[in-house]
Amino acid sequence: MNSARQASAPLVETLRSCVHRSQISFHTPGHKQGQGIPEILCELLGTAVFQADFPELPELDNLFTPKGVIQQAQELAAEAFGAEQTWFLANGSTCGIEAAVLATCNPGDKIVLPRNVHQSAIAALILSGAMPVFVEPVYDPAWDLVHGTFPDAIEMALSHHPDAKAVLLVSPTYHGVCSDLEAIAQLTHRYSIPLLVDEAHGAHFAFHPDLPTPALAAGADLAVQSIHKTLAALTQAAMLHIQGQRIDRDRLTRSLQLVQSTSPSYLLLASLDAARQQMATAGHALMERTLELADRARTQISQIPGLEVLHPNQTGITPGFFALDRTRLTINVTGLGLTGFQTDEILHQTLGVTAELPVLCHLTFIITIGNTEADIDRLIQAFRTLAKDAEIRRCGDAETKFTPHPSPLTPHPSLHLLTPRQAFFAPSVTVPIEQAIDQISAELICPYPPGIPVLFPGDIIAAEAIDYLQEVLAAGGTITGCSDPSLQTLKIVKG
Repeated sequence: MNSARQASAPLVETLRSCVHRSQISFHTPGHKQGQGIPEILCELLGTAVFQADFPELPELDNLFTPKGVIQQAQELAAEAFGAEQTWFLANGSTCGIEAAVLATCNPGDKIVLPRNVHQSAIAALILSGAMPVFVEPVYDPAWDLVHGTFPDAIEMALSHHPDAKAVLLVSPTYHGVCSDLEAIAQLTHRYSIPLLVDEAHGAHFAFHPDLPTPALAAGADLAVQSIHKTLAALTQAAMLHIQGQRIDRDRLTRSLQLVQSTSPSYLLLASLDAARQQMATAGHALMERTLELADRARTQISQIPGLEVLHPNQTGITPGFFALDRTRLTINVTGLGLTGFQTDEILHQTLGVTAELPVLCHLTFIITIGNTEADIDRLIQAFRTLAKDAEIRRCGDAETKFTPHPSPLTPHPSLHLLTPRQAFFAPSVTVPIEQAIDQISAELICPYPPGIPVLFPGDIIAAEAIDYLQEVLAAGGTITGCSDPSLQTLKIVKG
């Protein structure tokens, strides 16, 4: 990596020059560099941010046909993240996943993917008309977590569907668990098809050797990263990286044009340029400090009675658990006699600590370069307070109610009568839940926990699936993706 080149931030620097230039604006946006901003918003955000909110002026380049500062910024990002080519995304990782599938699959083509994919992958199936070949990610009942995808599952899927056009994986998971991408890339390339990786939560991996191997370094052909999730870009700012010749880059560019706004925010694009410059010049030191903070939190919280913290020592023991991102902290709180939801409410409302993701048995916290020693101290102290309160409840013989939720449905081949695209465009009707059995689902239904969709558009709705979803709700879980999260009704394809 050329450190002198990486110290520059061409898009940020050009945007700064535009801010300080004396120019009367008769172009969008309508607030005219903050002059027309509502007072209530100005009080919240100040005026400086609006002065940099420009459209595609000539000197600021064009996201879809970059030849100037955006191209320069993307080339620097490719070098920093270990890619051959990088695209900036102003519509989040969502549009990157959609474009990846559109670029590799025609209508009717098969794509292998796990059932715990992000909903953007289902949107990609609907947009592209690709046919899913689902594999089951590994469920860990001891932790009530869905881990990565085992290479054997990919090998079996490809042996049964050698005509598949791509494999799409999620690595790391929301909880920081990584699949064996190197082994899966070798399997995928044996069939001469690309490996696409939803690496939304792994943008920081490239900047420290003690973090899991980045997807591209493991052999993936394409990786999509939410730079805003673990680095310092603005929310919604992401990148798409590729390498090799298995993906048509022109088609990928055209696919991105379908799913990105024609008016991308330069605030988001500049934040990508700045986040890359920050990590390329100081990333190792920043991640070294972040790892130290995360390790201290993991060690000290592990010693608090009633708590258990997901640990890297599960690597190689649990299938689908090839590596763990140590900056991701998942804490099981059932030993306190509380659910994750109850714990989250106490932490957020009373103790001033907010988790990234609460579910029934545990909570997950993201520790990044933006956290401080004081943050970690407060997190540890919050859990000590919770543990002390739990001990007081036990000494007072207070009744503790906690019901674990049911294990996920036994893995079984999904019965598709329609592809997700066909089901999406088919006429649908809302019916009471008891009338939905044996009908075709018109919506995606995903219980949390464990976060594996039970039904996709086009699936036959089995009675055991309904029973399972109702048990999850009764145990305190939530159902997402469907129009009625109480599960009193479901949308089915109209017969």
